[in-house]
Amino acid sequence: MASVELKNVSKTFGRVEAVRDVSLTVHDREFVVFVGPSGCGKSTLLRMIAGLESVSSGEVCIGGRPMNDVAAADRGIAMVFQSYALYPHMSVAENMGFALKMLGTDKAEIDRKVAETAAILQIEELLARRPRELSGGQRQRVAIGRAIVRKPDVFLFDEPLSNLDADLRAQMRVEMARLHRQLQTTMIYVTHDQVEAMTLAERIVILDKGRVVQQGAPLDLHERPANRFVAGFLGQPKMNFLPVDVERASDGAGFRLTANGQLLFSIRERLRLPSGEAAEIGVRPNAISLVDNEGIAAETVLVERLGGTSLLYLKVDGLPQLVTVELQGKPPITIGSSVRFRFDPADAHVFDGQGRSCRL
Repeated sequence: MASVELKNVSKTFGRVEAVRDVSLTVHDREFVVFVGPSGCGKSTLLRMIAGLESVSSGEVCIGGRPMNDVAAADRGIAMVFQSYALYPHMSVAENMGFALKMLGTDKAEIDRKVAETAAILQIEELLARRPRELSGGQRQRVAIGRAIVRKPDVFLFDEPLSNLDADLRAQMRVEMARLHRQLQTTMIYVTHDQVEAMTLAERIVILDKGRVVQQGAPLDLHERPANRFVAGFLGQPKMNFLPVDVERASDGAGFRLTANGQLLFSIRERLRLPSGEAAEIGVRPNAISLVDNEGIAAETVLVERLGGTSLLYLKVDGLPQLVTVELQGKPPITIGSSVRFRFDPADAHVFDGQGRSCRL
């Protein structure tokens, strides 16, 4: 088992800086997820840990040992890619044991480790099949099994579920979480899917434009985002953002919708918000409730009935974007209905003109 430490790591491709001065530590046996939009540098960072990309500056350490000049095969890692990369002419058992065979491991030992790993992944009945005879989820299990048999110090996963359909992705998320609990090995997982990040990670590292913008436990990031980017990236349905004018007072502030001057709420607390600066209020759809009077007037543009919950998309006069509201059950609201909504100021996030969180 091993920790992974990145010290001021950067990576450039010509004039493009893909990763910028990243420093972080993944502790022994921790499950950390790198997440962010396409092009944020998360896969490049993972490939530098694996030794598949050189480090332009900084240092990568695994188990306390500098790895910049160590070959990928000697780093004690195993990597699972988005593509399964299985040998089509080999059986499942042969695919899983191939790396051990190349290392000159005794056949009886290979068979033992393959059988042991197959039992962990519940694919014992598939060992004699060829990859073409497997479903997508089964192929992904085999690819993971090929990594497990090597008993690495660190597992690296580069968007391993992105080729699967929605049902299989949900099933494999459960399997990945179970696998980590069973193996108790350091795991670093890359995804652009914030649902995967929220459900799998012990700690999430959010990247944007090659930099780490925030890291922490999933619920901490969801409830206390450091900036507008993190707030909008985590959470499904996405957070609503309302441009506001700020009325400052000695003991707090009032917030009015820039679009129509309606008062959203007033609070009595200090804010990290310079006087006169533009601001936005962020509120999650499940924190909004409908009210009979007062509140903000809106028109229902669309209703999505999802079984146990319903999503309302509301048009507020003067506001360019729709407001999303998540309600439990099946409220008797139809397209074109006039409604009013409100939310508790305690559930509101305040962001300044640079997108930074302002609440202390």
